[in-house]
Amino acid sequence: MARRGWNEGSISKRSNGTWRAQILFGGKRINFRAKTRTECQQWLRKTLDQKDQGIGFEGRNIPLGTFLQDWISTKGIELKPKTKLQYESLIEKYIIPTIGNKKLFDLNLLLINRFYSSLIKRNVGTRTIRYIHSVLHVALEQAVRNGFLIRNPAHGATLPRKEHKEMQVLNEDQVNQFLIAVKDSRLKTLYHLALSTGMRQGELLGLKWSDIDWNHSTLQIKRQLQYIVGKGLVFSDLKTHFSLRAIKLGSNMLNELRAHRRRQEVEINRVGKKWKDNSLIFPSSVGTPTNPSNLVWGFKKLLKMAGLPSIRFHDLRHTAATLMISHGVPVNVVSKILGHSKVSVTLNIYAHSNTDMQEQAAKIMDDLTTPIAFEVEKPNEFLQKSTQIQKNCTKLHQTSSFEKDQKINTPIYGCQ
Repeated sequence: MARRGWNEGSISKRSNGTWRAQILFGGKRINFRAKTRTECQQWLRKTLDQKDQGIGFEGRNIPLGTFLQDWISTKGIELKPKTKLQYESLIEKYIIPTIGNKKLFDLNLLLINRFYSSLIKRNVGTRTIRYIHSVLHVALEQAVRNGFLIRNPAHGATLPRKEHKEMQVLNEDQVNQFLIAVKDSRLKTLYHLALSTGMRQGELLGLKWSDIDWNHSTLQIKRQLQYIVGKGLVFSDLKTHFSLRAIKLGSNMLNELRAHRRRQEVEINRVGKKWKDNSLIFPSSVGTPTNPSNLVWGFKKLLKMAGLPSIRFHDLRHTAATLMISHGVPVNVVSKILGHSKVSVTLNIYAHSNTDMQEQAAKIMDDLTTPIAFEVEKPNEFLQKSTQIQKNCTKLHQTSSFEKDQKINTPIYGCQ
């Protein structure tokens, strides 16, 4: 047995050739077994570091699954309902079944990287894996703050590279084609507003008539409509506080909204007592919040009818942003209209629009910096002209007396 100093633990070789490390931690003797002495030394060093940091035995012995369930129950208070459900789903479906039985103390970068590799082998999507990592990393940061870990073992993990899918947007002709196709649709104003402002689907469905300031031609974005499993359709806070914004509307859009309101009043009178008044701009046919899935179904149907490619409803937002940028609207203005947290977010998402603008800029600079050809007199030609002028001057001074009497004073260019 290799003994160490007081309270520094011990390492010994077992009869089967493996190694064992022991240390007194929190009044209890704990053991660690490994194939090599080096692994035991590393474990012992890590345990002593945690002990020096004041990490208790109870904390280091908590299974990851138990910790995550406690964490989400506390964290969920500050999360939006839909976000909380997404976190819980990822924890229950992916993390706990695979590494949930591992103790916090046993977590390390290698183990977590192997966990992500196993997800890839299971054909879990890149976006989902990166989302799982975000949840796990945030949770383990809390474990560090609680004193259960010295450092976050998920920090620096190897993640699958982001998939950059080509953004699908409608061009100007297709936008016009789409708006013509929806002219008889009950929600044609919603589509018009989506293409004019780039608002998110939930933001559009959460709009109320009180959000419009007719005098100042502005629209306040204050809430969103979401479908929450177990709760149904609910109004919730916006994605971020940057999403809380006021959008300026053009006169045509305001007129379209006025016409939509008149059509809605006719609809209310026709429905009568069945109408559920929620003051929504885009409610269902009986006044209740519009189900997002019904909106998407109708949208796909209209695209097909218009002979346009099948795109997501969210791509109307991308279309609006792309059109604004490509027509010279400053990116910082576009960013505020869309409700992005930073201009850099807008620039990253709509890099393709910047490329188009760079092509325009290249053409402009080509025109400005291309020399225009014009004739420049050569030195020899200039000397020949000067000699001819001098000869003409000499001839003038030698004119006959008749010419002098007639006072012929025709000037010759170049004579003094």
